[in-house]
Amino acid sequence: MVLHENGQINASMSPLEWAMLFGLSVLWGGSFFFVGVLVEYLPPLSIVALRVALAAVVLNLFLVLRNQPLSAQGRHWRAFLVMGLLNNVVPFSLIVWGQTQIASGLAAILNATTPLFTVLVAHAFTNDERLNTRKFVGIVAGVMGVSVMIGGDALQGLGADVWAQCAILGAALSYGFAGVFGRRFRRLGVKPLHTAAGQVSASALLLGPVVMWLDRPWTLSMPPWQAWGALIALAVLSTALAYILYFRILATAGATNVLLNTLLVPVSAIILGAAFLNEHLEAASYVGMVMIALGLVVIDGRVLRAINRP
Repeated sequence: MVLHENGQINASMSPLEWAMLFGLSVLWGGSFFFVGVLVEYLPPLSIVALRVALAAVVLNLFLVLRNQPLSAQGRHWRAFLVMGLLNNVVPFSLIVWGQTQIASGLAAILNATTPLFTVLVAHAFTNDERLNTRKFVGIVAGVMGVSVMIGGDALQGLGADVWAQCAILGAALSYGFAGVFGRRFRRLGVKPLHTAAGQVSASALLLGPVVMWLDRPWTLSMPPWQAWGALIALAVLSTALAYILYFRILATAGATNVLLNTLLVPVSAIILGAAFLNEHLEAASYVGMVMIALGLVVIDGRVLRAINRP
């Protein structure tokens, strides 16, 4: 798989790109709430399959209404299938299995290593997202901030259930490859909206037979209305709209920057929980948020350059 490409990306994100990144983190942070409702009524793999399938319906219908249906070119669909595997099927499956063995807090901390893996993959396979000290320090600070927010108790299971922990780390690595691989859609001339639709469509095609085999959905009870509401929000907001933002950022700011949202998602999830579920914010949450903010400032680099400017 060749990931090198000639198209250059922005060294630092623009204010609009930062705004989209924060918006993406809110959409993906909200997915924890929606999934929390759905797991009471549906198996995890069925939730994933319904999420991408409904998002695919919404995005493809929107494209048809705009008279801009997905391309039928084979090279585009090959790329969609690879992207669906790397960005949905493989990581979602590893995370679902991993979370059956280890605590969600530890899983979230391990998943926050995604930007670290992305930096390493991008360094190896691109010419314009090279690893440097500033990026490394900033990402480490962000991961530490996530650990502080979630709490030290989550780290107590570290070392036990090694295979489950490796599964979560494998998911983070898969996300890193997906981010770098996804840059090629700009070179192929595929717009972010079409890329989002193609990826979730390919993911639905790949997951459908697996769910039919493992979950046998025809044997499940019909979920109540609140579960359907959560599913629609998960598919439309946290998947369809979220992936449009994801691919827009990826096209101009690169894999390393777009996957910084992994550091911001816990922040969004905690803030949303406090706002809508009356969950209490601990002091550690504020400390962790500050550490993540400092890490992002270091990664962006503009403040540091301004300080060092004579």
